[in-house]
Amino acid sequence: MPKAVFPYGREKLVYEIEEGRYAGVLVSEMEGYDPGKTQEQLVREALENPVGTPRLCELAKGKAKIVIIASDHTRPVPSRVIIPLMLEEIRKGNPDADITFLIATGCHRETRVEELVEKFGEEIVEHEKIVIHDCDDEDNLVSVGRLPSGGELVINRLAVEADLLVAEGFIEPHFFAGFSGGRKSVLPGIASRKTVMYNHNAGFINHPRARTGIIEGNPIHEDMIFAARKAKLAFICNVVINSEKKVIYGVAGDVDEAHGKGRAFLRSMCGVKAVPSDIVITTNGGYPLDQNIYQAVKGMTAAEATVKQGGVTIMLARSNDGHGGKVFHETFRDQKDLGKMMEDFLATPSEETIVDQWQSQIFARVLMHSHVIYVSEAEDELVEELHMIPAHSIEEAVRAADQILEEKGICHGTILGIPDGVSVIVE
Repeated sequence: MPKAVFPYGREKLVYEIEEGRYAGVLVSEMEGYDPGKTQEQLVREALENPVGTPRLCELAKGKAKIVIIASDHTRPVPSRVIIPLMLEEIRKGNPDADITFLIATGCHRETRVEELVEKFGEEIVEHEKIVIHDCDDEDNLVSVGRLPSGGELVINRLAVEADLLVAEGFIEPHFFAGFSGGRKSVLPGIASRKTVMYNHNAGFINHPRARTGIIEGNPIHEDMIFAARKAKLAFICNVVINSEKKVIYGVAGDVDEAHGKGRAFLRSMCGVKAVPSDIVITTNGGYPLDQNIYQAVKGMTAAEATVKQGGVTIMLARSNDGHGGKVFHETFRDQKDLGKMMEDFLATPSEETIVDQWQSQIFARVLMHSHVIYVSEAEDELVEELHMIPAHSIEEAVRAADQILEEKGICHGTILGIPDGVSVIVE
C-alpha cells in the first residue's frame, strides 16, 4: 500500500493508504531539489550578489546604529546560518557599528531565552544586543504615517531611529499575504497591535486576492510593502527552505526585488494541482509551526483548496502550547453558529478589528467547507470547543472520517495526503 510520511512536532508519522482509496500525495518539488551547495554557500552568494541594492558591507559604511530585524520562535528561519554571515558583511564595512537585533514577534508572545539560544546559538545570544518587539509597548512605538488602506502605521522606535534597517527571513507560501518574508518583517513583524489589526481586517481577509501565492492585487501585501518602504527597510536576506528546514535557495537585496526573485523560485517549485478528494490529511510542517492550534489554521487552508465540499480534513499538529490565542479560542467556544460568526466578522469596521479575528475568520471559512478532525496532544475538550473532532492517531482520525462520510452515503472515500500544508500552493 502507498505510504505517506507526515511531520508531527519533531517526529514523523507514517500512514499506509489503501490502494483503492489512494488519491495521491501533494508535495513540492523542493523535496527532491539539490542546490549542489551548502547552506552557508547559498547565503553567502546571495549576500555577495544582492538584487537591486549595493552589498550590505557597502550600505553599512558610516552607519552608527544598525538594526537587524530577525524572526521569532514561531518561524523556522535558519538564523544560525544567515545571521553570522550578515554580521560578517556588516562588520566588514563597519567594524564599529552598534548592532541591535530586533525580534519580530508581531502580536505573538515574547520569545524566551532558550528559544533565542536554539535559534541563534549561544555565541550570538551572549555577545549581541537583542530586543524583543512588544506590539503593545506604546513608549517604544512611533507613528510614521498612514497606510494606503487608511490605517495608521505605527512601528518599533528602534527601527525608526536606526541609521540602517535590515532584515533576515524566509519565503514560503502564506495563506493570506501570498508569501511570507520580505516586507512582513516590518508589518506585522515590528508593528503595533492596532496597525496589525487594521491590516488584517475582515474585508481584506475576505478579498479573493488575499490567498496563498497571490501578490498582485492583494490588499494585505500592498499595505505591507508600503510599510517596509516607509520604515526604510534597506536590505533583506531571505531564504527558501525544504521540509528538513535546510536552506536550498537564497536571495538578498531590495525588499521587493529580491523577495520577488525568491517568490518566483518558490512558485516554480511548490505549485501543485488540486486533486478533489473526500478526505485530505495535512500538517503544518511539524515543529515549530505546529505548536498550537492557532498556527495550524495555515496548514488547513491547503486542504481547503482540494477537499470536497462537506468532506473531511484531518489536521496533524502536536499543539503542545494549546490553542495559541485566547480570543481565538473564546470566539469559537462562545459562538456555535459559524454562519453568524462570519456575518459578524464581515460587519466589523477595519478600525475595530479584534485580536485574532483574521485567523478566526479563515478558520471559520475552513470549518464551513469541511469537517475537521484534529490529531494532537491538545485536550479533547479544547479541540471540541474549537468546533473540531479530536483524535490521537491518523488511524483513529480516518475511522472517524469514514463514519462521517458513511452518513452521507460515501463508502471508502478517497484519501489525499499533503505532508506539509504550508509548503505548497494548491492551484
